[in-house]
Amino acid sequence: MASSVALPATDRTILRDLLERYAEAAAHPDNARRRREWTALNGLQPTRPLLWINEICWHEFAAEPELQLRTSHAWSRGWESRLRLTLYQWRHFPGDMILDPVLYTGIRCGPTSTYADYGIQASERKVAAGLDGTASFEPVINSEADVERLRVPEVTVDWDGTACDLATLRELCDGIIPCATRGLVHQWAAAWDQMIHWYGIERLYLDMCDRPALVHRLLERFWAAVNTVLDRQIELGLLATGDGNWRVGSGGLGCTTELPPPDCDPAHVRPADQWGCSTGQIFSEVSPDMHWEFCLQYEKPYMERFGLSYYGCCEPLHRKVGILRRVKNLRKISISPWADLEVAAREIGTDYVISFKPNPAYLAHDHWQPELVREYLRSSLERLRGCRVEVILKDISTIRGEPRRLAEWEKVARAVIAEWSPA
Repeated sequence: MASSVALPATDRTILRDLLERYAEAAAHPDNARRRREWTALNGLQPTRPLLWINEICWHEFAAEPELQLRTSHAWSRGWESRLRLTLYQWRHFPGDMILDPVLYTGIRCGPTSTYADYGIQASERKVAAGLDGTASFEPVINSEADVERLRVPEVTVDWDGTACDLATLRELCDGIIPCATRGLVHQWAAAWDQMIHWYGIERLYLDMCDRPALVHRLLERFWAAVNTVLDRQIELGLLATGDGNWRVGSGGLGCTTELPPPDCDPAHVRPADQWGCSTGQIFSEVSPDMHWEFCLQYEKPYMERFGLSYYGCCEPLHRKVGILRRVKNLRKISISPWADLEVAAREIGTDYVISFKPNPAYLAHDHWQPELVREYLRSSLERLRGCRVEVILKDISTIRGEPRRLAEWEKVARAVIAEWSPA
C-alpha cells in the first residue's frame, strides 16, 4: 500500500471541514440539473445559454476572509486553496458550474499540453520594468538547420507520487466524500502559441510569403512531435475519461452522452474517447486561405484523433467558419470579443456550439456600471438568438480590487440569460 503524506493534525482538521462543505455543495440538485443542460447544449439541442466563469484574477481576492489559507504543510495548502477557491466561486458567482460528487487527484506527469520542452529556447527581452508579461522575442528560427533542432518532448510520470497523493486524499476524505485518481481528460493544444516565441510575429508574417517552405517544415516537425507525445501518453496509460465536467478548449464544460463511445476500454483510453482542441490565435488577422495553409491543415489531423473537438480562443473566427467545417469532429467554435456576432450566427447557425466570450473590460472600468454590462449582454445574445450558445467569461485581468464586481456581473448575466429563448 502506498504511503501517505504526514500532515499536521491541525491541517487535517481544516481540510476535513472544507471537504464536508464541498460534499454538501456537491450534493445540491443544481449540479444534476446543470449537467443535463450542458449535455443537451453539447448535443446541439435547444437550451438557454449556459454560463461559465474562469481565468479569474484571484490575487485581487486575496483579502477575502473565505480565502485565507490556514494550513501549514505545502501539500495541505495546495488542496486548501483548491477547495476554498471552488467553494468561494460556488457561493458568489457560480454561473452554471458543476461540483462533482467525487474528488479527483491527477497523475503526476508531463507534459499535459503542447506547451513543453522541444529543445529550442526563446530569446526573450523584457520591454520595460514593472510591466508583467510584456516582452519582445528575437527570432531563433532562421533556417532549416534551426528547425532540425526541434526534438520530441520527454513524457514523464511519477506513479509513486501519484499513489501517495491518492493515499493522503483517501485518509482525509474517509467518511465524507469518495475520491480517486484520474488521468489526463483533456489537453490544451496551441502550436503557434508556443512556436511564435521562437519565430517572432513579424518574421512569421513575412516568411509565410517569402519563405513558406521554412514555415511548413517547422509545422511538420512540431506536429509530428505533438503526435508522438500523445502516442506515448497512450502507451503509458495516462489518458482518462469521465463525465465531462471540465473545461474543453478555451470554452465551457464537456458533458456529453457521445463520449466515451461504446467501444471505449477504460483500461486503455484513446484520444477517440475524449475531447480535443486547437487554436491559432496569432492568425487573427490572417486570411482564411493562409490560416488553413499555415495552421489549420496541420491541426486538423490531430483534432480528428479525438472524439469531439473545440476550436479557437481569442482570435475572431466569424469569417473562417468555412475552413473550420473541414474538421470532421468539430463541435464548438470560439467566438471572441473581436468577432462579428451577426456574421458568426449566420455562418454557424445550429451546426456548432457558439462559445461566446463576452468582453471582460467592463470589469476594469474606473467606475463599475452593471447597467452597461446588462445592455452589452442583452444586445450580444439577441444577435445569437436561435443558436446554441455558451457564455464564457474569461481573461479577467482585473476587477479593480473590488470582488463584488464579479459577483454582480454574474447576477446580471443570469438575469439577461433568463430573458433569452433558444428558439
